[in-house]
Amino acid sequence: MTATPLSPPAEPRRDTRIWDPFVRLFHWTLVGCFAANALVTNPEHSLHHYIGFTVVGLVLARVLWGLIGTRHARFSDFPPSVSGAMEQLSEIVRGRRHVHAGHSPLGALMIYNLIVTLLVIGFSGWLMTTDTYWGVQWPEDLHKAAVTWAEVSVLAHVAAVFLESLRLRINLPRGMITGYKALPVNDTDNGR
Repeated sequence: MTATPLSPPAEPRRDTRIWDPFVRLFHWTLVGCFAANALVTNPEHSLHHYIGFTVVGLVLARVLWGLIGTRHARFSDFPPSVSGAMEQLSEIVRGRRHVHAGHSPLGALMIYNLIVTLLVIGFSGWLMTTDTYWGVQWPEDLHKAAVTWAEVSVLAHVAAVFLESLRLRINLPRGMITGYKALPVNDTDNGR
């Protein structure tokens, strides 16, 4: 009688450098700024403004890095693709595991979503400090709506990273800390 394994045998893996230091520093600094601004109880406090300006500066630097940076940091490595995202959702539903070296199609859509959302937050926040829009309601409404959307997006991002780490058996947060992902040796996407 042979014993049935509880889980499939482990695939051979190799640590592959994916995230460069700039991407990792950007990511964790942005996390810190987002969390810090959530703790500032008075949105008119200058600290709130400074953190907001820092976030906008970080996002603009990331956009530049997305054009000239390292391979997996470039937008050309993870173009927005609704069809790719639908294919990834289909793989998830069917229980298929396709490991992406860089951002997955769903991850790419989240990155673009967060970049645009954070820029909208920064722009609308800045508008509220100008003489022209001081006291005008729509910039404040836009700012609040974008902040709420960002909070929902961040929660979805964290949940997706956790669930995909379990599903793919890859510690995705470790990759954003060390720069390396433990990718399957035989996966054809490793070179992408």
